Amino acid sequence: MKDIVRPIPINEAERVKELSDFDPDYTDLQSNFENLTALAAKISGSNISLVNLIDSFTQWSVSNYGLELDQMPREESICQYTVAQDDHFEIVDLSLDDRSKDFFYVKNPLNLRHYFGVPLKTPSGYNIGALCVLDETAKTLSPDKIELLKLLANEVVDKLTNLKILQNLKTDLDEAKKSQRKAAHDIRGPLSGVTGIIDIIRKKEDQNNIADVLDYIKMIDNSTKGVLSLTEEILNEQKVLKSDDFNLLIFKSKLEQLYAPQAKAKNIFFKITLGALHQQTNFSKNKLMQIAGNLVSNAIKFSSDYGTVTVKLDLSVIDKEKTLKIDVSDNGNGLSEEAVGKILAGKLESSEGTTGEKGYGLGLPMVTDFVKSLNGTIEITSESGWGTNFEITIPLS
Repeated sequence: MKDIVRPIPINEAERVKELSDFDPDYTDLQSNFENLTALAAKISGSNISLVNLIDSFTQWSVSNYGLELDQMPREESICQYTVAQDDHFEIVDLSLDDRSKDFFYVKNPLNLRHYFGVPLKTPSGYNIGALCVLDETAKTLSPDKIELLKLLANEVVDKLTNLKILQNLKTDLDEAKKSQRKAAHDIRGPLSGVTGIIDIIRKKEDQNNIADVLDYIKMIDNSTKGVLSLTEEILNEQKVLKSDDFNLLIFKSKLEQLYAPQAKAKNIFFKITLGALHQQTNFSKNKLMQIAGNLVSNAIKFSSDYGTVTVKLDLSVIDKEKTLKIDVSDNGNGLSEEAVGKILAGKLESSEGTTGEKGYGLGLPMVTDFVKSLNGTIEITSESGWGTNFEITIPLS
């Protein structure tokens, strides 16, 4: 099996970046696609159907029908071949194909034989995953069934796109509410000034001469122009503030759900700890799962059996300003000074994990890009042979 060359799409870096831009929650998409996966199984006459999203290391089954499956290493998936195709991909009998005959689901107790997959192609032309069907019987699908499955795959992509749009609309609504509060606060002062001037004129109406009145009018005019200018500034202000129902407790739960199975598969002790304060304070999860997930996957990849990977999540709140810290440590191979420099420059090349896991050289450069885009900082402490610690600090306000 080690001699099998696994496919890497020619646009792999852009493909993984496109998937990350969807910022998918791999733990919470089942209900959005369960009807489509059930329909795919019925159309194809198969017992199993999956919607799989594939990143640098892992195939995430975000919706399943007929098989309780959440994830598997990318190198053990058939859909890795599908995302490298322009069209569909089919294996009539998995047990007779060198690429798949040694995979666990081809052997007892599942004994799967037939596979058919359609790439999940985004409007930009990148295959971020696959809609696939599997069955215990070797067979080929008819052209009409293939066309129907392609339509379902398009529907999956449309739903993912709509979910992304809905999240963006929610963010825009949150920003609009913040802008309203800020506008009310900022405009209140100038308007109070205008009201004060009018009160002075009213109280002194018998004493005001024409020169004083003209001065007051000029003051009102200037103040009004100031309010208009301020209003225009607020309306045109471009914000990146986001809010979400996300906190440290949810963050921890999702990381455990996603990455504990990977750690268990390598007999690695995986532990997540939280700061004592602000565990239930909400903040945006924008790209945070992608950042932490890539770091955890990488730590597991480079940890030996019975090693340790620890994650520390902490949130500080000072004068309503929130700062998130993500620490990911392992006691694996460690990094050289040169490798640390390449990571920080976003130029680290791929290397194999401790059990030969294939890397694609994308995870850590992507983390660096995401952290920079969020105005955060990244510090790396490492020594060859003694493990590595990544410390990410991100301002959330």
